Amino acid sequence: MGKLSWEVYAIVLIGEFQHNIDAKGRLTMPAKFRPELGGQFVVTRGLDGCLFGYPMENWALQEEKLKKLNLMKKDARQFARFFYSAATEVEIDKQGRINLPQTLLDYAKIDKECRVIGVSDRIEIWSSERWDEFVGDAEENYEAIAEGMMDFDL
Repeated sequence: MGKLSWEVYAIVLIGEFQHNIDAKGRLTMPAKFRPELGGQFVVTRGLDGCLFGYPMENWALQEEKLKKLNLMKKDARQFARFFYSAATEVEIDKQGRINLPQTLLDYAKIDKECRVIGVSDRIEIWSSERWDEFVGDAEENYEAIAEGMMDFDL
């Protein structure tokens, strides 16, 4: 098996931050992420019940990958529809907040407390409850997961 080909992303995001969504659906973005996200970025449905947020530059790279989906396959069409239909451009206001649409908050089951994490080319926004469950599961299986990554020459 050959080496995994890694694309170079212009922006890399890392870290975990706890924040709250206010009654108007606004989330204060972690100060550490604001420069990398720029004034505007894209948020959409992610996987595992979280939201994905892409800086515009990285969103363009993601779109290039998605354009390669074979739309003759039903799964590819369903994925593209679900992923793109919820995508929305958000702007960071002067107070460092973004406004998330209710459809995205409902999808991620975010009521108030949430976690914003950096995952290389994107941020993920999780309900605190879902994130804690994910971390608990991942901690139990971390070594087995790491061993599986050996196939990717990591």
